[in-house]
Amino acid sequence: MKAVDAYISKFPKDVQMVLKKVRNIIRSAAPKAEEGIMYGIVGYKFNKKPLVYFGGWKKHIGFYATPAGNLAFKKEIAQYKKAKGSVNFLLDEPIPFALIKKMVVYRVKEEKARQKARSK
Repeated sequence: MKAVDAYISKFPKDVQMVLKKVRNIIRSAAPKAEEGIMYGIVGYKFNKKPLVYFGGWKKHIGFYATPAGNLAFKKEIAQYKKAKGSVNFLLDEPIPFALIKKMVVYRVKEEKARQKARSK
């Protein structure tokens, strides 16, 4: 937790507010997820498996719901710049916090289903 606080504190105050809100959304939607710094950004693991990541950049917030999460929300994220496992939300545009929450909830359900299938 302290490492994530330190990561967020490196950004300008307005960006910190956005990062903190994204963090709170993830922690609320995935309270059992483990939080830490992974690959130089904030990451969450659920049942020891990657769940989602986010990072601050100069002009955007990178949100990484893994390729599966992005595929499930292909239509909703179509307007944003994307890479294989990420979507970029520009800081000078409204951040779609409700969409981020939906993506996290989706990823939690996906990982729970995967765990259930493994335990059979």
